[in-house]
Amino acid sequence: MASSRIQATARQFSKTFKRRSRFEFGIAAELPPAYKKFWREWKVLKPAAVHYIPQESKWRRDELTGETLPVQNIPIPLKMPAEIHEGIWGGEAVVKGFQKRDPRRRRVPHYWVPVLKRTVVKSEVLNTHLSVTVTERTIKLINDHYGFDHYLLKTPACDLVSMLALKLKKQILIELMNGCPRYAHDPKKQMEVYEEYKTYLSSYTPEEIEWYGLTWYEALTKAAKIKEAANKPVPLKKLYRKNLIEKLKEAGIDGAKDSSDDIASTTSWLSKMNPFGKKDEA
Repeated sequence: MASSRIQATARQFSKTFKRRSRFEFGIAAELPPAYKKFWREWKVLKPAAVHYIPQESKWRRDELTGETLPVQNIPIPLKMPAEIHEGIWGGEAVVKGFQKRDPRRRRVPHYWVPVLKRTVVKSEVLNTHLSVTVTERTIKLINDHYGFDHYLLKTPACDLVSMLALKLKKQILIELMNGCPRYAHDPKKQMEVYEEYKTYLSSYTPEEIEWYGLTWYEALTKAAKIKEAANKPVPLKKLYRKNLIEKLKEAGIDGAKDSSDDIASTTSWLSKMNPFGKKDEA
């Protein structure tokens, strides 16, 4: 009886003091659902297994003891150096571990780094060639998807990892959303490219494309600028000018028929009514 009461109290305590997410603090609370969707795809969604082979079954039998054990597909911890964002590594990263180079000595730390190479890929939507740093797995994935654009558009952000790949994917989506303007000189080719890739636009709204591929700092900066623009105070001189023009219009005074927002059009006749304004020399 006492244990059940303690468990109920613990559950109530955990509900009361639930850990808040990063989207509930400061300017992060202003981030739209469009960026939250990208963040889940980039940081929350589980990436595909690259450095280990996951087992499909839930249980396995130990060959030595015959004991039945649960299968635990635990991903290998990966190191993400800054250079990973300057290329497209196809989900690979640096693996840190230990290596026993001599049976008579203790094991030593070792880093397994993917083999990197410089190659040229073509983006059909962007109508350009790109020189990027890739791995053998990246080249294989591009060939498996029948093109660089298909690879980027079909692969979720958690598997692309690098900011270079995410920025390119965003640029491709923007080009598709605008109807492939880089092929404006060739309408036939423009239509062919758009028809081949337009199906990917169904997964995104224009707002989601706008917020796609932004880092956390870039997203916060963008949200802060939007909030600042929305709350930007209107100078009192503009309010006074607007009120004055409305009163002049009600009185039927000539020269007050222009729009109140057009400052340039009202400056000329307002200056005539200002006794302290500069007079043109004869």
